[in-house]
Amino acid sequence: MRSPRCHFVILFIQFVSIISFYHCVMPIRGEDNKTSVVKVDVGIILDLETDVAKVMHTCILLALEDYRASANRSAIRIVPHLRNSKKDDVEAASAAIYLLKDVQVQAIFGPQMSTQTDFVIDLGNRVKVPVISPATSPSLSVKENPFFIRGALPSSSQTKAIAAIVKYYDWREVVIIYEDSPFGTGILPHLTDALLEVNTKVSYRSVISPSANDDQILKELYNLNTKQTRVFVVHLQLYLASRLFLKAKEAGMMSSGYAWIITDVLTSLLDSVDHSVIESSMQGVLGIKPYIPRSNELSNFTKRWRKRFREEYPDMDPVELNVFGLWAYDSITTLAKAIAEVATTAIPKFKKANARENLTDLDALGTSELGSLLLDSMQNTVLKRGLSGEFRIIEGELQPSPYVIVNIIGKGERSVGFWTEKDGISYKPKMNSKTAKSINEPLGAIIWPGESTIVPRGWEIPTSGKRLTFGVPVKGGLEQFIKVEIDAKTQAVTATGFIPDVFREVIRSLPYAVPYDFIPFPIEHIPTSQDYDDLVYKISSKEYDAVVGDVTILATRSKYVDFTLPFSESGISVVVPVKDDERRNAWIFLKPLKSELWITTGAFFVFIGFVVWVLEHRVNKEFRGPKRKQVGMIFWFSFSTLVFAHRERVTSNFTRFVLIVWVFVVLVLTSSYTASLTSMLTVQQLQPTITDLNDLIKTGEYVGFQKGSFVKDILKHMKFDSSKFRSYSTLEEYNDALSRGSKNGGVGAIVDELPYLRLFLNKYCRKYIMVGPTYKAAGFGFAFSKGSPLVPDISRAVLQVMEGELMNKIIQKWFGNETDCPQKDVMAIASSLTLDSFKGLFLIAGVSAGSALLLFLLTFLYHHREILGTDDSLAQKLKAIAKVFDDEQDNSNTMSEKPSEGNESQTAKLFAGNESSTEVLPDLPSPNPELTTSDGLGASPAAEGFSTTEPGTPIHETITGTIEER
Repeated sequence: MRSPRCHFVILFIQFVSIISFYHCVMPIRGEDNKTSVVKVDVGIILDLETDVAKVMHTCILLALEDYRASANRSAIRIVPHLRNSKKDDVEAASAAIYLLKDVQVQAIFGPQMSTQTDFVIDLGNRVKVPVISPATSPSLSVKENPFFIRGALPSSSQTKAIAAIVKYYDWREVVIIYEDSPFGTGILPHLTDALLEVNTKVSYRSVISPSANDDQILKELYNLNTKQTRVFVVHLQLYLASRLFLKAKEAGMMSSGYAWIITDVLTSLLDSVDHSVIESSMQGVLGIKPYIPRSNELSNFTKRWRKRFREEYPDMDPVELNVFGLWAYDSITTLAKAIAEVATTAIPKFKKANARENLTDLDALGTSELGSLLLDSMQNTVLKRGLSGEFRIIEGELQPSPYVIVNIIGKGERSVGFWTEKDGISYKPKMNSKTAKSINEPLGAIIWPGESTIVPRGWEIPTSGKRLTFGVPVKGGLEQFIKVEIDAKTQAVTATGFIPDVFREVIRSLPYAVPYDFIPFPIEHIPTSQDYDDLVYKISSKEYDAVVGDVTILATRSKYVDFTLPFSESGISVVVPVKDDERRNAWIFLKPLKSELWITTGAFFVFIGFVVWVLEHRVNKEFRGPKRKQVGMIFWFSFSTLVFAHRERVTSNFTRFVLIVWVFVVLVLTSSYTASLTSMLTVQQLQPTITDLNDLIKTGEYVGFQKGSFVKDILKHMKFDSSKFRSYSTLEEYNDALSRGSKNGGVGAIVDELPYLRLFLNKYCRKYIMVGPTYKAAGFGFAFSKGSPLVPDISRAVLQVMEGELMNKIIQKWFGNETDCPQKDVMAIASSLTLDSFKGLFLIAGVSAGSALLLFLLTFLYHHREILGTDDSLAQKLKAIAKVFDDEQDNSNTMSEKPSEGNESQTAKLFAGNESSTEVLPDLPSPNPELTTSDGLGASPAAEGFSTTEPGTPIHETITGTIEER
């Protein structure tokens, strides 16, 4: 039996053996466990001296905790390594090199500053490590840096939203105030392009250095206040923006009439701005920022974040969670999912570079074997339920989300609308392509600077600075329109006339004062003198701010300037001398018809007379007789129809048909002739020497126009010979040139705009007349520089002046009452009738007469076809046909008397008393049945050449033959 001591020794030996075995065996298993857990190092570079970095740091820690909680049994462990860049580019570069060389991180989040990120991206490209940065500068290109993933929206994505606000309020010019750094300059080209798309010009770019003191900022604001534009887009970081608005308040630029728009970085971090600055200097400012939809997850996370933030930074004043922190949370969550997806297939380590001479420190870093896989996994990924909303990274770029438009009021901000690239501005965000709430106004009510509810116009006439310069033409004529005088002592320029009076009334109608000075522009009466186009071009060359004068709105000029609405109608027409009164002309009776109509009418009279003669010659004794009588009958009968004085009876139905049509034609001709002659004899006619501009080209007449006018170019375009041009400046010169005519050193016509021609006709009413078509023109307008904000207001003021009584008073003052001058529509009554008006009538008459003649000839030839069937020569046949046609053929229908009853009874008795003694005449030729009618229309059946009384013929047969003839 063993003693207790022995038992104890045995147990101790066994225990030691078990411990030894555990230490021998379990380390191997432990090593196996350690190798099964993959550790992935991730670098984080933030500027922890800023509130934004601290917010993002807390969100990153929570994101890693949430990942570990959701994958607590995962074989992958993400180890963060935080480094502080301390607002220094060198510190950021040094931190990146340390993380890549010593820690060998597989991904880097940060830095947040664009200048720091630029160098870190280059390192990531070299060692093939993804760099996820919240830097917003568009100058950092994802396409040019394959291992760069932007974890925030670039500042360029908001430019269209800003442009939409500017367009909504119809602001034509804006001033951009930006920081002199990559953060500030990166947005400029994108914002300028977006504004140009909505026809808004960037009138000025104000750059402010991050190191500028308050005096420098105030000086720049005073400079901006001397300009017209009152819409400012501010793209500055927090500290600089706070100072800017404090000085803007001091400069009086936060009052009514000003509009301020801040970009998304400043709007998103507005909670970090001192509340005293917001309450005192930023009231009424508009801002935009990415829209973060509300959710239970976000609400719970915000509570957790506040608690954790107090733990991490207990000595710091509390700040609010912002969109950059949410983006950091979603970026780390996306990175963690990518690591979990690819870390099991690749070893998270660096591949060392091949040893060679002259190897630099950067080359010695090697390349990550996991980085390329991480990049492929993250470049196109979607978090549909991210804390910031739908977090989508496409080709390494975070895709834009809706923007919310806020109005700064009191201590904070108030949402007034939303913007998306698809739907534009709306009062509520759109969900599933439908508006959450139907609102008439896209934006809610906005309180503008100065606590004003009136939308700023966007520009003002500066209280200080140079006065506007308005060019006025000086041409020494047509002073009713504009007359410019220069005081010899003071050199003061005064302009009088219709146009200056209209302009002054327009300026008085504006709701603000417009200080201006007139600058004379000479248009002299010499070939080398400048014209109105040169005057307009002075605006585009910045010599004049505008032009006030009789300047016609033209498409070519509108390429260089903007015109207001026209204040006077215009058009181009022609004035020519009138002819003497032709009522004293002995041959005026010929004037109602044109010569070609006279000739055609006469020819038809002869033609109709000939057709009637042909149709009536054989059967109507009125149309027979000597040759001279027949020719006279042809002319007499047709011309007698002119006054319906013909007395000859016609027997042929063909003739009647022809005469019915012809009498109608004659009726229309005589009625038209009578009406035209009556008008010429009773109405005083002011007939022009020409009726159209084309007549001037054909006759080679000289043409006059106003000196400096664009009419010269129009005449050249109409193929006028420029050597036939003569320019004038006054109405008296117009009169003198037209009176002398082209042959005596004058012109045949004056081509000018309607306002000048009407003034000329009012003075010389009975000597000249306006002819030809009027070529439309837009009218007179005031010209301003392209994009001038004055144009809309001046145009509205022009409408107000024209619609009131002021315009009538101004017209009465300078032009008086218009005289009662004949217009060119009176001239239209006196014009001669042309053949074109009667072509249809003559066509009907010609076809009718020709058809009747053709049918008659065909019938006649058919009845005498035996003549054409003989073996005689053609000449003999024609002679026989002509002889037959010339012979008279009786027509019983032409007899006007019928046998009386007594004669009929006597004839009956003769037949009754001689029945038994009837004798037959020897060798009596039988009548030809084909010659029994003359025209086939009911003529007598007597044979051609048959005599009714032959020797030896019985009396009863003679009587019978006589009866048949009758």
